[in-house]
Amino acid sequence: MGRSFLRAISLTSVGLVVILGAGCGSAASSGAPTGLEKTTLTVGAVPVADEAGLFIAQDENLFKDEGLTVKIVPIISSAVATQEQNNGTFDITAGNSVSYIQDQVTRQSNLEIVAEGSLMQPNNQALYTLPGSPLTSITDLGHARIGVNVTNNIGTLLISSVLEEHGVPLSHVRFVAVPNGFPGMAQALQQHQIDVAWLPEPFGSADAMRYGLQELADLDQGATTSFPVGWYVVTKAWAKKYPRTLEAFLDALQQGQEIADTDRSAVEQAMVKLPKPYAVPSAIAAVMSLENYPLSVAPNIDLSRVQRVADAMYQFHMLTQPFHVSSMLG
Repeated sequence: MGRSFLRAISLTSVGLVVILGAGCGSAASSGAPTGLEKTTLTVGAVPVADEAGLFIAQDENLFKDEGLTVKIVPIISSAVATQEQNNGTFDITAGNSVSYIQDQVTRQSNLEIVAEGSLMQPNNQALYTLPGSPLTSITDLGHARIGVNVTNNIGTLLISSVLEEHGVPLSHVRFVAVPNGFPGMAQALQQHQIDVAWLPEPFGSADAMRYGLQELADLDQGATTSFPVGWYVVTKAWAKKYPRTLEAFLDALQQGQEIADTDRSAVEQAMVKLPKPYAVPSAIAAVMSLENYPLSVAPNIDLSRVQRVADAMYQFHMLTQPFHVSSMLG
């Protein structure tokens, strides 16, 4: 699947809207842009299905077609990676939306959202237990220890929303940061360090198949239905310094997003090709639940959608006052 496939897509009415709305159509239609400020980029990305569009763009040589050499470095969480972004280790990061807002509000970073990565769909993010666990529903979770990759982050937000929907007081549960993040969840369950594990895809399907973990609750419900999980960000200083490079990156990423949103097999292949130890076995890739991959890139980010994240954070006391995400747009 290469440029010819993408050109065919662009002839459809949907493709035409995408190209006209992206604000980057001239670069996409005339080949690789000239005069890029830099041509080698390091992108920090959590190696999960949220970032499928990025991995597809790499696999399909879409970045190369735009004159870019992109190195994708796996990260555990964007909560940590933004510090490396500030010091220049990463040009761009792809991670969860909550971390980026937290960094912006606390002024640890000055970030610009350049693309939306994914919107949660059924069974993308769920809570799991060991087989035979006495915990079989959300209402059983009073006093449970819930494993997350990092505390006070997107996992906490999604889980808190579902707990509240079912009348479980947040003060009755304890969130536990599991060493090694998602790859360490099953072991933490088996060693009884936690009672419940939060796992996004592909880790949920992989651990269910490998260890027999049971899905306790899907987090795509209530206030967080179709929640904006993943974003791509740069620092505002980086965006100002490398505008043509950013435009080229977004041209390729948007094409990768379009493939991810319309071709399941491409997402499966991207997950199978992830570097070890993150590569997903083909049998798991074939059954895992996929997100929606929006085509919303700068300068046409869907403001009402990204604002949902800050509003939910305020609702669940992760922000002390309302925050306007428009300050993070270019």
